[in-house]
Amino acid sequence: MCGSILPASGRRWSGQASGASVKVLFLEIDTERQWCVAALGPAFLAATLRCHGHDAALYRVGRDGSIEGLAAAVAAAAPDLIGLSLTTRQWLRARDVAAGLRRRIAVPVIAGGLHPTFSPEETLAAEGIDAVCLGEGEAALLALVEALEAGIPLPDVALPNIQTRPGERPTLGPPIEPIDSIPFMARDLLDERHGVYHMATQRGCPFPCTYCAARMYNALYADAGTYGRRRTIDGVLAEIRALRRAGPVNYLIFLDDTFTIHHPWVFEFCARYGAEAGVPFSLHARAETMNRKLITALAEAGCRHITYGVESGSERLRREVMKRPATNDRLAEVFAWTREAGILVTANYMMGLPGETREDLEATLRLHDRLAPDDFGYFVFYPYPGTPLFTVCRERGYLPADWLERPANHRESILELPDLSRADIAAAYDRWTEVRVGLAVARHGAGGPEAARTVTADAIRSDAALG
Repeated sequence: MCGSILPASGRRWSGQASGASVKVLFLEIDTERQWCVAALGPAFLAATLRCHGHDAALYRVGRDGSIEGLAAAVAAAAPDLIGLSLTTRQWLRARDVAAGLRRRIAVPVIAGGLHPTFSPEETLAAEGIDAVCLGEGEAALLALVEALEAGIPLPDVALPNIQTRPGERPTLGPPIEPIDSIPFMARDLLDERHGVYHMATQRGCPFPCTYCAARMYNALYADAGTYGRRRTIDGVLAEIRALRRAGPVNYLIFLDDTFTIHHPWVFEFCARYGAEAGVPFSLHARAETMNRKLITALAEAGCRHITYGVESGSERLRREVMKRPATNDRLAEVFAWTREAGILVTANYMMGLPGETREDLEATLRLHDRLAPDDFGYFVFYPYPGTPLFTVCRERGYLPADWLERPANHRESILELPDLSRADIAAAYDRWTEVRVGLAVARHGAGGPEAARTVTADAIRSDAALG
């Protein structure tokens, strides 16, 4: 579906055009291993570009292969512009890739996503990166492509959200309204398989979690408009119908940070989705947003799996440091309700936060035993640029001067904390790995210990780090 986002000229296209005048090639930067699905950002951007007569494609930059091979592949694709959508985890490798390409081919590069949005100066300083896109990218990238089509050199463009020179921060254009006008994602960029599809129903998050950059988009757009928006249920169901026309739809994964925001929307969604779609699905939720009635409605609509962010077993740490006020009793209650409804439940935990102690680490393990989730993820805290905890770490001297040179792999801490050493955090991570191995043994009990041993500790660590 092509939406109503208009390029600067006012020209509107009804669908993907052949012989597009500008071609954008997005590079998906794999880090530790290939992801099962590419980032959603380029899929939204590609759909918008195609709807306005331009060409867009994606090339996955795997861990194997040389920079010479990548340069040859990019040259063969002959793009007019290369796009990078980056998290902080991808930054180090993306920086090296951009520099390697620049030494071999002369194609301008723009970087967008969480990391460039909140570290634009550092991103622009990297060799091979010519521009950054701050915040929402569909209208901004479309305007930039039109400027390039008109013959304006990239360094000379002056557009909202697009920064081409250090120290010259652009204004931000308003968030796209209505959000349903954004075209459905270009699914050919996502490498989705077996009828399993990923969906997004909203942008922005109203919760003040200090470690998460999603909330910071609201602050970024404070003077430009309201960033938090949700699609209409009609729009979500229309996308599902479009997927079904293209082939079987076996399972949907809703990637919203918190799907269960605004109960009237969720209850109506459950009623209509169950009647019109009937496809099993999973989602992310917060305990504070859940009650028995809502969980029952989700289960009846087809929800089969919910992931909850627990983060820590220390109520003090969650409340004072992370700004997550749910009590342990509330978490236990919600987990019990979810299981009783027949929904699988996953818990996510963090360790190595500012203000955390060894006792807090133990408290998280104890809470895990009490919650007894079907599955869990565990991560070492990394201070993402733009977040309140990043500012805390920098101001208190916890953040090393070379933080941008250190990998954000979620397995080891880069911080110098007064109450926890890196050895303490590493030991806690290893204990969680042991718990994970125990879960694997329990699951493979019918096959005996040898079957369980096929799940190696290294694989478990990698799965946990990738979430």
